[in-house]
Amino acid sequence: MKLVFAIINKDDAETIARALTEQGFASTQLGTTGSFLMADNVTILIGVDEERVHDVISVIREQCHSRRQTAAPGSGKLFGRAESSLEVIVGGATIFVVDIEHFERV
Repeated sequence: MKLVFAIINKDDAETIARALTEQGFASTQLGTTGSFLMADNVTILIGVDEERVHDVISVIREQCHSRRQTAAPGSGKLFGRAESSLEVIVGGATIFVVDIEHFERV
């Protein structure tokens, strides 16, 4: 058994959750905040048998999109220098897969 953590942009959360459900995967969503842009993200947790991990990652990859965003000035310093507008690419997904030592449904 594996646990897949997928940190995604909140704009992709509903689409990914729907696609996971259509493929038979149960998931839990947690609202999270990224530290770089202080933007709202969603962390999706999916418990899955080891042989289906690739299927979960494929669903996320197909539904998760990158986009350009301008980081507005005014939040202080960025990388130790005075902050000005900065265009960054946001979205996509950061995925972690960890072993589950014990699983029990009560």
